[in-house]
Amino acid sequence: MKEVFVHPLAICESTKIGERTKIWAFSHILEGAVIGQDCNICDGVFIENDVTVGDRVTIKSGVQLWDGVRVDDDVFIGPNATFTNDHFPRSKVWQKTLPMTHILSGASIGANATLLPGITIGKGAMIGAGTVVTRDVPANAIVYGNPGRIRGYVGSDNGNSTKIDFKKSTNVDVDRKLTGGARLINLNRMSDSRGHLMVVDFKDELPFVPQRFFTVSQVPSESVRGEHAHRICEQVLVVLNGFVTVVIDDGKVRMQVLLSDPRIALYIPALVWGSQFEFSSEAVLGVFASHAYDAGDYIHSYDEFRNTVLDF
Repeated sequence: MKEVFVHPLAICESTKIGERTKIWAFSHILEGAVIGQDCNICDGVFIENDVTVGDRVTIKSGVQLWDGVRVDDDVFIGPNATFTNDHFPRSKVWQKTLPMTHILSGASIGANATLLPGITIGKGAMIGAGTVVTRDVPANAIVYGNPGRIRGYVGSDNGNSTKIDFKKSTNVDVDRKLTGGARLINLNRMSDSRGHLMVVDFKDELPFVPQRFFTVSQVPSESVRGEHAHRICEQVLVVLNGFVTVVIDDGKVRMQVLLSDPRIALYIPALVWGSQFEFSSEAVLGVFASHAYDAGDYIHSYDEFRNTVLDF
């Protein structure tokens, strides 16, 4: 194993170790494990047979990677992070097929986090220390708590994402340019002692004449909606009740907009990645769409989305 450092107190049975990888004291790597280049395997790490680790991965002390774990390039795994591969473990009872846990490139797993079996951690995601991860995590999501919930999204390469919070400001700049050509739209509301009346003039107030309208409601607070882009369809989002955080991303810059006022709508052009999270319990989100439903218009893979927009 050329240019591989194995500490004299480590046990490395695998010959599939990439160049310049370092394996420190009291670690044990089984024969079937595959580990890439430039990795740092710290003291006291155990890696089982059916495990693949990519390049430039850091695995801190006290981590065990069991059969079925796949770790892509540039992943950070913090000390004592716990991976599991059996939903109902019993002594001397073995599964016929192991669930696969997949950590995609650039993700970070905080110290003492626990991952349930068979989940996928998306590219660039950040899992906070001590988090119990019970479900798949989208790309770039920031997750912490028990159970883990999405609390935000990692920003672009130039820093944290911008947050626009209508709860904290009564002066909303509707002329402000948002990422990917998105913008805010003022809607008319008339109020008197009988309540509020909202009016939307499709021709004059929206950037398109809607062909479809739908609502999203009763979303569990830990759930995420959206997580896609459209090739042609444009949308206008307005919160009819409660509040919801919307993420918009043009492949270069990511922004978060907290919608909490029915008088302010958010226009999302085509080829802008969108997702919604942190729904309040009473939230009702209304969506005007420029086109009828077409499954082929959706881009569900963030990598495909970035490749598409960067080609333009």
